[in-house]
Amino acid sequence: MYSTKPALVYGFHGLDEDVAFKILNQQDNLLPSTNDYDLLGTGIYFWENNLERASQYAELDSKRQATKIIKPFVLGALIDLGNCLDLLDQKHLDFLTFAYSEMRRSLEEQELPLPSNGQFGQNDFDFRKRELDCAVIRYAHQLACNDGEIFDSVRAAFWEGETLYEGAGFRKQNHIQIAVLNPNCIKAVFLPRKRIDYKS
Repeated sequence: MYSTKPALVYGFHGLDEDVAFKILNQQDNLLPSTNDYDLLGTGIYFWENNLERASQYAELDSKRQATKIIKPFVLGALIDLGNCLDLLDQKHLDFLTFAYSEMRRSLEEQELPLPSNGQFGQNDFDFRKRELDCAVIRYAHQLACNDGEIFDSVRAAFWEGETLYEGAGFRKQNHIQIAVLNPNCIKAVFLPRKRIDYKS
């Protein structure tokens, strides 16, 4: 009953510059990621209100061997989260725990292995393989759908990077990630502007 988020949020998406301008000119669309290791399952990924992290991501991704990013760039988007599987909400955390239990039981009955989270390599900029998390979120979507509910988006916080200072509980790359499943939730895409010094 309280899953719908009433506010619009800014999201930022790191990608190749040529692709970005095709999207801006309505010659192409943002496409969902469908990898088995995606943090939040299938969806179009955004950094919530975090232009800088989207830019960092695009730069780092451009250095990977299998990258599609030749010239790192960032697009902004205005997003209506709609019916959101919000992992900052206790009821959805409880639901994900339930989905994990059900998925694990099902896999055990089929004598199939449980996926696990890992990483691709040892470099600091290598992205994490979240095969377990991806599978659980996809299973949660399936359970919800079987119960007549469809989620438009998924939202979660991630604590990443080195600590900000000795003994800190904060990290240098903390962020909130959004995966949009329903493309109609993306109300607009835009070219982020640079700040202009303003004095009245």
